[in-house]
Amino acid sequence: MSNVLYPTQLKYIESFLPESKPILAELEEYAAINKVPILNKTSALFLEQMIQISKPENVLEIGAAIGYSSIRIAEKLPENGVLVTIEKSKPNYVIAKSNFAKANVEDKVTIVFSDALEAIPILKMKFDFIFLDADKEDYKNLFDLSLLSLNKGGIIFIDNLLWYGYAAEQDIPKKYENSARHIKEFNDYFMNHKSLTTSLIPIGDGIGLGIKNE
Repeated sequence: MSNVLYPTQLKYIESFLPESKPILAELEEYAAINKVPILNKTSALFLEQMIQISKPENVLEIGAAIGYSSIRIAEKLPENGVLVTIEKSKPNYVIAKSNFAKANVEDKVTIVFSDALEAIPILKMKFDFIFLDADKEDYKNLFDLSLLSLNKGGIIFIDNLLWYGYAAEQDIPKKYENSARHIKEFNDYFMNHKSLTTSLIPIGDGIGLGIKNE
């Protein structure tokens, strides 16, 4: 399945997207060439809007990759806002740090080189906004752990919950069977979580949005 939304409608939506800033366009090109998964542009715009609306002081990103979404978050933070982002791939960590310098967001971003399951308890911080975009088989564990660090009224924003559309399909190519199963199981868990008010939004590859109630 190549599209989650109908191609005609998707093309129409994308016609309204603003042109990417030079540093972001550079990262989009790098990601396409090197097959680095980054946030879909429509999802990235929605993420930016959620940051602008909620005005979080402390943001946690789980899965920095090359720093694409980190830069987008950092540029929309309020004056006193900070982002902590975690990346376990050393090559990506090095690239992301370089990209933060290029984008002039170093004063807003702290990047941690670690497995998030190990890093989050050590941080001993509370966050107003959490962005989860990491290995799909770890989603539930990362979600449970990060939720402990989310303030009441805080927002958790999760990417890839439609997983190329396969989360809603029965006939799934073997390549995606295992990951699609993880996403389906996680979606059931997330959407029925008693501590959150949740939505699954058909933007990009599917965005899970949760507001912590307690």
